[in-house]
Amino acid sequence: MNSASKTLCLLLAVGLSPSARAEAGEEILKVKKSTFVNLVDLLVQRGVIDQKEGQGLVGAAQQEAGEIAQDEALGEALQAASGKKPAAKVKHVGYVPEFVKKEIRDQVRAELKDEVIAGVKKDAKSEGWGIPAALPEWVAAIHPDFDIRIRFADEFYGKENEGGILNSGLSGDGDFIGPYNWMNINRAANTPQAGLLRQVGMNPNQAILNNQTDRLRIRERFRLGFHGELADGLQAGVRLATSNIASPVSNDQSLGNTGQSFDFVIDRAYLKYDYLDGQGSSWFTAYAGRFLNPFVSTDVVFDPDLSFQGVAGSFRLPFNRGSGKFAGYKTPNPTARFGINQGQQSPDSVFMTLGVFPIQEVDISVNDKWLYAGQLGADWLAFGQSRFNIAASYYEYKNVNARRNKFGSYANDWTAPQFVQKGNSMVAITDANTWLGQDQRCDDAVGCLFGLASEFKVFNATASFDYAGFDPVHVMLTADYAKNMAFDRQRILREFDGAFASTDLRDRTNAYQVRLDVGDAEIRRWGQWSVNLAYRYVQRDAVLDAFTDSQFHQGGTDARGWALGAQYGLNRHAWLNMRWFSTDSIDGPRYSIDTINVDLNAQF
Repeated sequence: MNSASKTLCLLLAVGLSPSARAEAGEEILKVKKSTFVNLVDLLVQRGVIDQKEGQGLVGAAQQEAGEIAQDEALGEALQAASGKKPAAKVKHVGYVPEFVKKEIRDQVRAELKDEVIAGVKKDAKSEGWGIPAALPEWVAAIHPDFDIRIRFADEFYGKENEGGILNSGLSGDGDFIGPYNWMNINRAANTPQAGLLRQVGMNPNQAILNNQTDRLRIRERFRLGFHGELADGLQAGVRLATSNIASPVSNDQSLGNTGQSFDFVIDRAYLKYDYLDGQGSSWFTAYAGRFLNPFVSTDVVFDPDLSFQGVAGSFRLPFNRGSGKFAGYKTPNPTARFGINQGQQSPDSVFMTLGVFPIQEVDISVNDKWLYAGQLGADWLAFGQSRFNIAASYYEYKNVNARRNKFGSYANDWTAPQFVQKGNSMVAITDANTWLGQDQRCDDAVGCLFGLASEFKVFNATASFDYAGFDPVHVMLTADYAKNMAFDRQRILREFDGAFASTDLRDRTNAYQVRLDVGDAEIRRWGQWSVNLAYRYVQRDAVLDAFTDSQFHQGGTDARGWALGAQYGLNRHAWLNMRWFSTDSIDGPRYSIDTINVDLNAQF
C-alpha cells in the first residue's frame, strides 16, 4: 500500500465509530497480508528463496498478525473495564547494514549464475540463436554425417585346400579345377576371338581365386553424407563414399596402390517421405533413388554395405500408442549389431514393405534385370525395453539367370552377370562350337561367357528377440532362414545339355544362421561393449551370391562356419570392431578360410 492509500484510509477512519474503525482496520490488514504473500511468491519464483522458506515466512507473518490482534483485543477489554488507555506495544525493527545487504546480493548472484548460463546455452542451441540471421535458411536445414573405418584384414587359407591349375590339358597350359574367378573369366571372354585365356593377355592364374596364399591387407572406407528437410515429411539425402566401383557390396579401398588416389563416388542419392500423425507416429515411409536397405534382414541375404536402387515404401499400423511405454525408449544405433538390419520400423507396429529395384538395364527393355521384393512383419516392445522383431520376405529376381546362345549367335550375352562373388552354380552361355571348335568345351572354363544356372525366387524369414532385463546389458537372439524356390534342375539340364561349370548340379537351396549378441545395445562411450557368436550355413544356390555378405568365406555362397565378434567403445565417436570367421566350403573342392578383421571406426 503506497503513502497516498495509507493517508486516505486514516482520514476515512477518523470520524468513524469504533466498530467501523475495526472494520476499516481489518480491510487494511487484508491488503497488507495480500501484499506480503504476493511478495513472498515473487521471491520464490525468482529463485531467491525456495518454496519451503516462503511458506515459513507466510506462516510466521500470520502468527505475528494473530498475536497483534489478540493484544489489541485484550487492550480494548482492559480499557473498557478500567476506563484507561493501555500503553502502546513497542515494535522493534532490525537494521541491516549496507555491507551485509551487498554480501547477500553477491552470494545469490553467484549461486544463480551457473544455472542461468546453462539455461541460456540450452535455449540457444535448441533454437539456433544467431544462425537464421547470419546464414540462408536452407543451411540450417542440412545435417551432415560422416564415418571412417580403417580395417586390418588377415586371411589364412587351409593347407589342405584343393584347386588351382593342373600342368596338363589344352595346349600344355593346364586345366583349371577351381575355385573359379568368374568375373575375370567373363572379362577375358568379351572378345569373340578369344580362345585360351593367354590369347587375350590374361594370366591363367587370374581365372582362379586365391585359396593357397595367406595375406594381410590394410583397407579404408570413408563416407560423407548430407540430408535435409525440404518440407514437412520430405527429405533429400546424398552420401559420397570411397568405393570399389566393380563391387556393390564393398566400400573398402585397399592401401597399397603406389600412391594413386582413391575412387570417390556417389553411394546414395535419394528422396524420402515420412507421414506422421498428430502424435508423432510414423504410418508410411517412401524412398526413391539409391538408398539404404529398407528390409528387416541379416547379412545372409544382403551385405551391410549394399545400397538399393529403385523405389520402396513401408506401411505401418501402430498399436499401444497411448500406453506410455515409449517413455525413454529409443531405437539403438547399429554400432553394436553389425550385420543385422532391423529395417526402418518403429516398435509396436505391424508393417508391410514393398520395393521395385532395377539391377541391370539392357538395350532390349523387356530383358532388363529387376528385383521385386515384399515383406510382412511385426515389431513389438514385448515388455520394458525388450523388443521382438519378426518378418517374412519374398525376393524375386527377374532375368538374372543365364540363357544359352543359339549356334553362331551372341544374342544372349547380356545374361552374363555384371557382378558375382562365388558359390552360385554357373553354366556356359556361348555355344562351344562357335568359339572353341568341336574338341574344346566351355566347361573347361576357357574363353567362354558364363552365367547363373538357376533363377532366384527367395523366401526369407527373420526373427530376433532383444531382451533388456539385465540393463544396461542386452541379450539378443537372431534366427534367419532363406530358401530359393526357383531352382529347376530339369530345366537347366534340358537347356544347357551338360555345359555347366559346376561339377555337381543338385538342389542346394537352403541357408540359415543363428546368432547370439550380449552386451550394450549401442556403443557410444568408453567401456561400452558387445560380443556376438553366430553359426551360418549357406548352400550354393540359396541366395544370390552377388548381394550376400562379402566377409564371410571372403564373400559368396557355398559356405558354412562360425563368426565371432566383439565391439568396444573408445569414446562418444569412436569404437573398435573385431571379428573372426572360420569357414569351409559345403560342396566341391575343399576350400577353408580363417579371416580376422580388426576395424577402427569413427563417426559423427
